[in-house]
Amino acid sequence: MAPGALTTLEFELLAHLVAHPLRVYTRRQLLNLVRAQEPLGDAHTVDVHIARLRRKLGPEHRDRISTVRQVGYRFDPRGAAATSG
Repeated sequence: MAPGALTTLEFELLAHLVAHPLRVYTRRQLLNLVRAQEPLGDAHTVDVHIARLRRKLGPEHRDRISTVRQVGYRFDPRGAAATSG
């Protein structure tokens, strides 16, 4: 990933998730965390920002942000492969 490639909102999302590894956040919680950064629509808007963030992180790091079905997202420093086995 090139330096400066993240938007402020993406950086804030990533920084918060990394600061609290393995903690699951609902979409609504993440939306409230970044609401001060820019006006967002419904909680599923977070999905779009997480998808963009994963793309920018690239294949070697994107699986560190995992989706918790019906809940939201969490950061796992080991990546999804380490927790699925």
